[in-house]
Amino acid sequence: MKLVDKGPAALATLALVICLGAPLQAQDYPNRPIVLVVPYAAGGGNDVMARIVADRMSKTLGQQIVIENRGGAGGTIATRAVAKSAPDGYTLVIGGTGTLAINPTLYPNAGYDPRKDFAPVGLIATGALVVLVHPSVPAHSIGELIARAKKEPGKLNYASAGPGSGIHLGTELFAGMAGIRFTHIPYRGTAPALNDLLGGHVDLYFSSLPPALGLIAEGKVRALAVTGSRREPALPDLPTVAEAGLSGYEAVLHYGIAAPAGTPRPIVDKLNAALREALAAADTRTAMAGAGVEPMPSTPEDYAADIDREETKWSRIVKESGAKAN
Repeated sequence: MKLVDKGPAALATLALVICLGAPLQAQDYPNRPIVLVVPYAAGGGNDVMARIVADRMSKTLGQQIVIENRGGAGGTIATRAVAKSAPDGYTLVIGGTGTLAINPTLYPNAGYDPRKDFAPVGLIATGALVVLVHPSVPAHSIGELIARAKKEPGKLNYASAGPGSGIHLGTELFAGMAGIRFTHIPYRGTAPALNDLLGGHVDLYFSSLPPALGLIAEGKVRALAVTGSRREPALPDLPTVAEAGLSGYEAVLHYGIAAPAGTPRPIVDKLNAALREALAAADTRTAMAGAGVEPMPSTPEDYAADIDREETKWSRIVKESGAKAN
């Protein structure tokens, strides 16, 4: 029987082969379509962000980026699946405030670590939420909404895009700071939540801006305020929640792209370059302005630092609010 040499020379050779293999793999990458998973139903902010950048990135990379919507458990199911997929650059995920900053604390069995289980590719954009009510709700300002909720605790119900979404925690933060109580009705994404708001089945929804702007313009919902630190150019006459009476309140969403941990750095760099090129394009910036979001071009290191900051911030809010995954 011939023994395999496992001495220092053999290990050094193996290490050299591995090191040389990653750049060669990146040179050939991509040679087939890339799947970009959106861990929510179609129609929400995460979905809109994915579709804005995917087409431009596809042209740069020379391969199609296919969007797959996989909703469920506030985005944790699809995000966990991507974390466990092959680290070859062909399966990516939209990383949002809900999945990477909130869910690891909200769900005791989320099944992934946002800092260890992903290779951040880069940030896409940041955007505020907009506080929407059904026209039948007798509240035309944040002050009137809070007053009604105090008068009848728990009577007003609010939709979310799922337990653990930024929309869920943004609403819980609002209620906690205002000293009021709403009844939470979770959905499997923004589109079904907005449909039930339009139908009058729920009273209130803190929506991401992209799917809300058309409904506001058509008068199908009433917008009370935006949740960022400043007014939104797409809705210049609408005050911030802080301006409207709840001092210190702010809740914004971040969107990015992540790959499974272990994805070769040359592939991550190629994806990051394509993403940054997409964000620099005039048509992308026009689309984002129309959707009420602000581009956030970044390096992979910038996105890793952002994930760390956002998870630290939102995990504290989860604990302080007492929010639970339904």
